[in-house]
Formats: sequence, C-alpha cells, structure tokens
Amino acid sequence: MRPLPKLTPENEFFWTAGADGTLRFQYCGSCDRYLHPPGVVCSGCGGTPEVREVSGRATVVGVTVNYQPWLPDMEVPYVIGLVAIEEDPLVRLTTLIMDAEPDDVVIGLPVSVRFEQHKDVWLPVFAPTGEPVIEAAEYPESAPAPVRSMPTVEKFESKVAITGVGLSEVGRRLGRDPMGLAVDACRAAVADAGLAMDDIDGLSTYPGGAAKDGGHSEGGIYPLADALGIAPTWFCGTGETPGQSGAVVNAMLAVASGLCRHVLCFRTVWETTSIAWGNRQNTGVGGGSRISGEMEWRLPYGAMSAGNWIALMASHYFHRYGATREQLGWIPVTERAGAAHNPVAIYQEPMTIDDYLDARMITTPFGLFDCDVPCDGSTALVVSAVDCAYDGPHRPVLVEAVGTQMRERMSWDQGTLLHEPMVDGPSAHLWSRTDLKPSDVDVALLYDGFSFNALSWLEGLGFCGKGEGASFVEGGSRIARDGEIPLNPHGGQLSAGRLHGYGFLHEAVTQLRGHGGGRQVDGAEVVVVSTGGGHPGGAFLFVRG
Repeated sequence: MRPLPKLTPENEFFWTAGADGTLRFQYCGSCDRYLHPPGVVCSGCGGTPEVREVSGRATVVGVTVNYQPWLPDMEVPYVIGLVAIEEDPLVRLTTLIMDAEPDDVVIGLPVSVRFEQHKDVWLPVFAPTGEPVIEAAEYPESAPAPVRSMPTVEKFESKVAITGVGLSEVGRRLGRDPMGLAVDACRAAVADAGLAMDDIDGLSTYPGGAAKDGGHSEGGIYPLADALGIAPTWFCGTGETPGQSGAVVNAMLAVASGLCRHVLCFRTVWETTSIAWGNRQNTGVGGGSRISGEMEWRLPYGAMSAGNWIALMASHYFHRYGATREQLGWIPVTERAGAAHNPVAIYQEPMTIDDYLDARMITTPFGLFDCDVPCDGSTALVVSAVDCAYDGPHRPVLVEAVGTQMRERMSWDQGTLLHEPMVDGPSAHLWSRTDLKPSDVDVALLYDGFSFNALSWLEGLGFCGKGEGASFVEGGSRIARDGEIPLNPHGGQLSAGRLHGYGFLHEAVTQLRGHGGGRQVDGAEVVVVSTGGGHPGGAFLFVRG
C-alpha cells in the first residue's frame, strides 16, 4: 500500500542508492552546488550535472508529528522531518525520522541516513546521530528573484470588472452531482450580473475536468458549456495558474484583450460526497501504482497532505520566532466568530481558544481547527469589460491590481523555511502594480487551507513584519471585524468551508457591495484577496466601483 516512486533514468541513481548504503545527489561542478530533485540540466548554468556521493549526515530543519492514519502500513504517530544535507544546506529531503521519541525530534537535531527497502526502491530515512542539538544554527535561504516592473504604463486590470457572483448550495455530503452545483452557481452569477446566458462569450475554470474523480472539479469546460447551452468565443481550464483564481486572471486577460465581453468563471468542489461515493482522494496513489513528479519526494514517507508539508515550515517558523500554538489559534477562533453571521458557513457555533487547544492533533503544530473544512459547493463570477460594467443591477467591483509573479522555486521543501512558499512573490508583485498600500486595505480575505497559510499571507502582504504574524493575531482584536485589518469575516475556509479559494472572491464582492449583513465591515472600499500559496499563489486588490 505504500506509494513508491516510478524509477526513471533521471531518478534511479537516487532511489536505488541504498543498495550499497550510500546517499547520492546530482552535483554541478561549474556552480559548486548540489541539485535536488534531479534534473536534466543545472538550473544555474545550464550545464550537465554529475552524480556524487555524500556523507549521509544532515540536520533537521523542520519537523511534524503526524497523527492522521493516511496509509495502512504506517502506524501513527510517526515523525516526518525536513533535513538539510551537510554538504549543502540548501538541499533538503522530506523524510522519516526513525529511532527517536517524537518529542525528541527538534530543529537542529543532527541525523544520519539509513535505508528502507520497498521492492526495488530504497527510501532514505534518517535517525539521530547521538550528537547534541545545534542550538544556534543558521539556516540559509535562497534569494528570491527581483520583482519585475510593469512592462507598460497601461494596466489590463483597468479594463475589467466583476459584475456578478453566484453560489450554489454549500454543505457536507450533499449527495449531489457536482455538475448540478456548478450549473446552480453559474446561473446565479449570470443573473446577478443582469445578463442572459447568450451574453456569456467566455468560460474559465480551475483545475479542469481531470480532477473530477478526486472531488475537485465538476468535470470541466466541455460538459459545463453543454449543460448551459453556451458556445464560448474563448475558454480555458487548467491547474497550472497563479493560485486557484488564476482562472480569473485568465478571464480578465481575455476580456482586456477584446477577445470576450463577459467571461463566466467557476470552481466546484465535492470532496465529501466524492469520498462517500467511494472515489479515491489521491487518484493513482497506493494499490501498487507508482508515482512520479514532485509527489514522489513526499508521499513515500507518509507525507500525504499539504498539512504535513506546510507543518514542516510552520515548525521552523515557531522555532525561529518563538511563536506558539495559542497565538496561531486566534486565526480560527476569530474566523469562527465571523462565521456565526454567515448563513451558509459549515460551522457557525462559537469557539473559544480553549476549544481550539483541546481539539485533537492532526499533524503538529496543526490541530483539527487549523485545517479547512472539506465540503460540497460551487462558486461562480462574471468578469466583464469595464465599459459595460455599470449596465447591471449592482455596483461593479473594479480590479486595482493582480499579483502573479513566481519569484522562488516551485517546491514544498527546497525553498523558504520561514513561510508558506509562493506567498512573497505574488504579494510583492501586487503592490508593484498599484499606488495603494497595505494601510489602505479595509478587508483581508486570505487563503487559509491551514491557519499558517493566512499567517504567511499577512506577513507577505505587509500587514505586519516578518516573524511578527503570531503576535499580530494574538488575542484576535487586530484581525476582528472591527479591528485593524479584518481577516476573513465570513469564516474563511476554516469555518465556512473549503471552496478552494473562490469563497474569498465571493466574499470580496459581498463586502464591496455592502451586502455582508452581520459580518459586514463598515466602509469597505478596498479588499485584498489571496488564493493558494505553495502551489502556487496569487493575489488581487479589488476596489469599490
């Protein structure tokens, strides 16, 4: 049942190195650096790397104790570590830490490699060397690429507006076909914009039809177009975009270019029903299948969830800055207070910080309430040309700026240790495309697949300094609806449900129209939205039309 990597000419040297007990990595002599994961060329100089033996010694730089029973052959709890190799601390492995009590595995622990054989694969795992913990170690970070300046004075954002939003029924295990949810949301969004289906000349979605079996899609563009009777001029459905809402950026570009006038964007999730109907959460994992690509470097170690991967960074953040779980807990506690005023939120009952701390652990430092809530639901919005945006029944929402730049490696374990990856790039790019500043923002709708995601976005977007996020949210007053920067007043994904980023877009329009009811932020005129992070992220700045 253990998912194992598919052996290829590029990776076989790594996954079979345990046959003689020696860890090996690619090395570029021209750059004098080790490379991982292996590739066909050196990303620094374009040269051909060689394979070199290393000592097998490393240092733990991130750790999480996993309590979730992901795989039947791995008894919980088990310790997942992120280790930096002695020869080059920028090269790291997600792995298992063996022969140690979970509480004894800490940042700075010296470890050495050993190998577990599974069929024709030798998994490198690590165990303590018995040497003292390195208390004051320095952990290097790769410098991000510079923020690119705007290539033209004219912004495409000024040519588009959000004119309509729609939301289907939202709930746990609704037992409905996801296409029905998508149709409901799309019809509602088109009607909300004061349009007819014949007015829609574009369709855009994330991630497309291939993700349906895992509960992450309704089936994609083609069946949705057929269900709605739409013949679009342009359409796009893909997963490789700046965050889940990259599909909305694609729609804006299509409208700004003059290709379309009104693009319908939609996103459907139905995880809870999909699982109840017997679909696999991780299609192609386990059951004797082999995995390739980025997942091969994590799944064999039982690091099956983004919660595990992000927890490794959260542990390093806690170590570096002295943050605590109680401080982090104020994000879900404050969001729950907002969800009480959101009639479609999954969880609306009050929650205290003690409730948060008493909840069962999932993967340290994350407990149950640090994790977003899987649900069924679909969200849709209409992106229109700004010159017709005022023809509808509602005040339009204008687009001030987008943040889409990739400034760091697309990796969960080879990049930063200080925050969730793919947060700083979109954040810095967003502010480079506007004269507005973080102090001008009235509402922050920040992605919270896990509580630490939102903390990373708060810092990345400049609402507080690096390493100050935990103290910034402590007590909840600064992120409350009437606080310094209201955070996810609708409950976010931690309480309202995992609509996978699009719930934040819906809430942005709701707030800027002043339709938030008991959760409405007074005088909301500027709203920042982030989606994703890690894989990858994107950001928007919306203003009241």
